Amino acid sequence: MSKTTNKFSPEVRDRAVRLVLDNEGQHGSRWQAVMSISAKIGCAPQTLNEWVKKAEVDSGKRAGIPTDMAEKMRTLERENRELRQANEILRKASAYFAMAELDRRSK
Repeated sequence: MSKTTNKFSPEVRDRAVRLVLDNEGQHGSRWQAVMSISAKIGCAPQTLNEWVKKAEVDSGKRAGIPTDMAEKMRTLERENRELRQANEILRKASAYFAMAELDRRSK
């Protein structure tokens, strides 16, 4: 999850993206459409442009990793990291107890 707060609801984001894509032909370029619509909803043009790119990736119109797949990857990477840490702890505990057992037997 993002560390920043989401000022705009998913509905507002979706509507802004739809406006950019639908009104792109009425402006000289996509960037001009982004600039116009971002000013109306009160977000930075770069932010709206990122939303548009993300929507295109999610719909398959642009190359990239879709949002749901990226979230699954993040979840799996986090789980993998936690499992590696748990394995390391278990490995160290096993070595500690093995040494303690050897010390106990040698006395």
